[in-house]
Amino acid sequence: MKSSRPPSTLNLNIGSRDMSTDAEPTQHGVIKAIYVARAHNYFGHHGETPSQHPMIAVNTAECLAGKGLMGDRFFDFKANYKGQLTFFATEVFERLRKEIPSKTAEPWVFRRNILTMGMDLNSLIGKRFRLQGILMQGTEECRPCYWMNQAWGPGAEKALQGHGGLRVKVLEDGVLSVGQAKLSLE
Repeated sequence: MKSSRPPSTLNLNIGSRDMSTDAEPTQHGVIKAIYVARAHNYFGHHGETPSQHPMIAVNTAECLAGKGLMGDRFFDFKANYKGQLTFFATEVFERLRKEIPSKTAEPWVFRRNILTMGMDLNSLIGKRFRLQGILMQGTEECRPCYWMNQAWGPGAEKALQGHGGLRVKVLEDGVLSVGQAKLSLE
């Protein structure tokens, strides 16, 4: 069912908290899914047809400091890369699914690695935090691009502005797992 609210004004309250710049010292959420892809579909394909490399769901993923997720296309991409991991909120996905029709209404179409629930991702921009014990640095929003309209449907890029996810640097080695996830600020 499509909402009457225009896509550019998605109401993305998470529980009783608004998406804000003030992170709670500790957040208890869930890692709903972990995805890796061996190669890029959109990145580096401007003006071309996207590739067809699938996102592969895994239950656990090894993170290496300064490199990212083992087995992912951005692993050891370049020194000091700001997007060694990318996060996306289930709450944003669910809202988008209700408001904009999609040919592929699955969260992996956004090509983000970690699908979270109950975590205020925007509040982690510029912050150091631990997720399941692994030290990370939120670097910036994972800004949506025009490919979102192709992957999801017309209006997706605009609807996701300000809610495209979080880009992260991995600062310590560790393993992420699907399931309960304590996030604490450093």
